[in-house]
Amino acid sequence: MSEISAEQVAHLANLARIALTDDEIEHLTAELVQIMQAVEKVSEVATPDVPPTSHPIPMQNVFRDDVVSQTLTVEQALSGAPEADGSRFVVSAILGEEQ
Repeated sequence: MSEISAEQVAHLANLARIALTDDEIEHLTAELVQIMQAVEKVSEVATPDVPPTSHPIPMQNVFRDDVVSQTLTVEQALSGAPEADGSRFVVSAILGEEQ
């Protein structure tokens, strides 16, 4: 079983530019060890004759027919807007002057 050390967790946190306290490093190290142990258990029972799956139950997308229907007019869409400018909604800037 491969182990992960607190030094490795601290190194990875540094690479990711994440500031962690010693308590957080200790906590994450224990959690990562548990995750690695769980993955190793799954690897032990995985056999070549069992295909990997992302979901235990076969799934399929459910599509509906694309049916053209009546839509709102520009006037109807803008009727409840607090402020409109011609055919557009007017909203406050949220990104600042640099955009």
